[in-house]
Amino acid sequence: MKAEFEHTDIEAIAMRVAELIKPLLSGSSSRHEAEDVILDVEGLREYLKVSKQWLYERTHLKEIPHLKIDGQLRFEKSKIDKWLKTFSVPSVPKTERILKAVR
Repeated sequence: MKAEFEHTDIEAIAMRVAELIKPLLSGSSSRHEAEDVILDVEGLREYLKVSKQWLYERTHLKEIPHLKIDGQLRFEKSKIDKWLKTFSVPSVPKTERILKAVR
């Protein structure tokens, strides 16, 4: 069975497909770029707003995810971001804070 479409129908289908996949293509490429970023000590120091000494101490104690390439420290930004989320403190609703203060 062979289906025949008018030229305008084909154009409409192509435009709709392009609309649907455009966000997927742009979102996935920018996400991969962000995940693939490798930072050196100076780059991570600037990103986290901490001292080099603090970074060296954390890596020595194996408290922060890192790589060693030819003896040089490197950090995968995606793993650093995931590590940072472990320090997140959830917010407490205002009503709970008031109740705690009253107790």
